[in-house]
Amino acid sequence: MSFKRRTHTCGDLRESNIGDNVVINGWVDTRRDLGGVVFIDLRDRYGITQIVFEPTYNLESHEIGKDLRNEYVVSIEGKVRKRPEGTENSEIATGFVDVMVDKVTILNKAITPPFQIKDGIDVHEDIRLKYRYLDLRRKEMQDNLILRHKMYQIVRNYFDKQSFVEVETPVLMKSTPEGARDFLVPSRLHKGRFYALPQSPQQYKQLLMVSGLDRYFQIVKCFRDEDLRADRQPEFTQIDVEMSFVDTEDIYETMEGLMIKLFKEVKGFDLVTPIPRLTFKEAMERYGSDKPDLRFDLEMKTLNEAVKTCEFRVFKEAIEKEGIITGLLAPGCGEYTRNQLDVLTEYVKKLGAGGLIWMRVKEDGLDAPIAKFLTDEEKQNIINALNAKPGDLLFILSGSRLKTLSQMGSLRLEMARRLDLIKPDSEPALLWVTEFPLFEWDEDTKRFYAMHHPFTSPRIEDIDKMESNPAEVYARAYDLVLDGNEIAGGSIRIHDSELQALMFKALGISDEEAEAKFGFLMNAFKYGAPPHGGIAFGLDRLAMLFAGEKSIREVIAFPKTSSGHSLMDDSPSNVDEHQLKELHIKIR
Repeated sequence: MSFKRRTHTCGDLRESNIGDNVVINGWVDTRRDLGGVVFIDLRDRYGITQIVFEPTYNLESHEIGKDLRNEYVVSIEGKVRKRPEGTENSEIATGFVDVMVDKVTILNKAITPPFQIKDGIDVHEDIRLKYRYLDLRRKEMQDNLILRHKMYQIVRNYFDKQSFVEVETPVLMKSTPEGARDFLVPSRLHKGRFYALPQSPQQYKQLLMVSGLDRYFQIVKCFRDEDLRADRQPEFTQIDVEMSFVDTEDIYETMEGLMIKLFKEVKGFDLVTPIPRLTFKEAMERYGSDKPDLRFDLEMKTLNEAVKTCEFRVFKEAIEKEGIITGLLAPGCGEYTRNQLDVLTEYVKKLGAGGLIWMRVKEDGLDAPIAKFLTDEEKQNIINALNAKPGDLLFILSGSRLKTLSQMGSLRLEMARRLDLIKPDSEPALLWVTEFPLFEWDEDTKRFYAMHHPFTSPRIEDIDKMESNPAEVYARAYDLVLDGNEIAGGSIRIHDSELQALMFKALGISDEEAEAKFGFLMNAFKYGAPPHGGIAFGLDRLAMLFAGEKSIREVIAFPKTSSGHSLMDDSPSNVDEHQLKELHIKIR
């Protein structure tokens, strides 16, 4: 089938092209037959151009035009004219011209698609994923992928100008502990042995620092076999960064430069730096989250001091057990009904709270079920601590520190939704969260785990507590948060083999296991490893936020479902017996 090379895309033609003979190719977006004259909107990724088949202009082309249907792929040769007065479409760039058809070539016919190819369609996501190649014809999906493409170019350009070197690291690597489950890849040549797909290039990028490549970056695929949700996929993309001879301030400065570029060139927003910082402890106590959303206020207050002499059993027990009493003010919500308050109480109970204490602020004090257990001084202390006014509503939770703060943080977000405090045009709220605990305690296994990963450096002043009091050791770690979403995380790394051995010991990793799993890295450190640190951005999540989407699936070309299933090509799938035999695998 022969057709002429296109001279223009479907988004190119303007009034300056009137009278030009053109060739445009694309998909039939819509077809209208108005008294014998057939109008076609022809679509490609650049836009839409109206095509006119008129029997008095070209009868042969008109006959073909009558048979065109949605999603046919066609090539059009014709002349650009000004649209008749009153038929212009100012909503599209090509809306003041159309093309009178001299010749049409049907390049491919199409059956009726399972859904309309247009933005804002109400179609179940499973159908969209099954026919993803059709879903990607929609402008809003193509815009998301183009936005992502633009982010790639900005990132590469920025790091190149900052003297970073892009290095590809292996996709088949050694399986290591401490993290999510690995995806394992059986080896055909080495019977009974397995590669793992990398959860991140962590160890490789540290080895690159040992190698003397002092500034590395990579836009890299990573893999984690973990339970999924809207903002997780089994395979995801990181902007991975590592730098030698740096401390935290160098990381902050370099990454803030990247964020300035991204916000300016993608969103047209002038980001003000330095980005604010909060310690993990401050973030939890003020916002109940290590990734707080700062687009609205609703700041939590710790009330331990306000009720330190209180005889109310719930408060007294929390103080005696070194727990926390935290309060949240809901401005102007003092008229909430008992039913509304019961709904909020059930909300926090589902999060594991024993209940929710609420107080209405009146002109003459507090109206609350527990008011009789509090002295006038304690009531006033609570009002003062929360800076409450008549007409406000107060919420109080008490219990173990992190669990209780997290529950109140969730209630804070729920109240922000109810009060409509997060506006679509809110300025982006960026925040560095610093000084995370190095370890977190797991109640089920009764042991400490690395809060980030086992290569994160402790604060120098905390090293002597790693064996005696690991719960009080803080990390030289940092997360970057945008609008309540963690978009990047990193740390200064351990570069000394003795300190790394101490870290493994604190995590309950034996010398033998450490040698088997990480020996290659430990040996490298013995040959002179520089101080180094880095960070990794979740590119999918960052693209999702820039695109204003709710799920990373909207910014990934061919994503999987929340259960890790690819509906389009039906993977994971069975393999034949011969392949299994070659890999020395038997399925039971």
